Amino acid sequence: MTQESPVYALTRGTQPLLLSIPHLGTELPADIAAQMNDVASVLRDTDWHLDRLYEFAASMGASVLQAKLSRYVIDLNRPPNGESLYPGKTTTGLCPTETFPGESLYAPGQEPDAAEQARRLEGYWRPYHDALTSELARIRAEHGCALLWDAHSIASVLPRLFEGKLPDLNFGTADGKSCDGDLLKQVITVAGKSPFTIVVNGRFKGGYITRHYGRPEDAIHAIQLEMCQSLYMNEAPPFEFEPDKAAAVQPVLRGMLESALAHVRKLNAR
Repeated sequence: MTQESPVYALTRGTQPLLLSIPHLGTELPADIAAQMNDVASVLRDTDWHLDRLYEFAASMGASVLQAKLSRYVIDLNRPPNGESLYPGKTTTGLCPTETFPGESLYAPGQEPDAAEQARRLEGYWRPYHDALTSELARIRAEHGCALLWDAHSIASVLPRLFEGKLPDLNFGTADGKSCDGDLLKQVITVAGKSPFTIVVNGRFKGGYITRHYGRPEDAIHAIQLEMCQSLYMNEAPPFEFEPDKAAAVQPVLRGMLESALAHVRKLNAR
């Protein structure tokens, strides 16, 4: 069953696995788009094509929650109070005013003020998180456990945010707090057999979703994967999906999810 709203689409599955894709959206409400400049319309910082890359998840019985609105409207993976997830490092905020490379998104003087940010929080951020909370609760009640996989992708080279090229697969578990340690080892074992480079809790330690919802003590385990877009698409506009590249990484993604899901069930059986 699929539940639709202006903010998200949620397809409920049959297994204790929820795939969250909070930065997939490309829609800009007309009133917000009218305040933005041409840079915003490129939607450069979108997590492009992750619905297509993870299309196998539905056949695994996963629930899938995906955003419809662009992260330029409001960032669903930031805390509602706007607190920085990486103090002292350059990052974008709850209602971004610039792109990852540092380009302004708004016409001069049109940046969202406190009242506008509060409106977006209630109208756009809250519904996504209400759906996420509700679906995790349903999965936990039905299966006794839940695995939350927060799926992200990013341009492999962004000098303003980090030095050099990012590793291919960047795993975040809030420095080990958001999931069982052996669960993460299972995932990394699968990833380690691939040709892709890996880092755990490096530049990306997991955003708000991973940090807030991952509660292994309550049998809810959360892992964020931030992967380089160069693995499956062209990183330059118009950001085309590249099926041949994707075909190499999709079995790795599926293998990681299958291994993680099996381990979560094993933990719950103890």
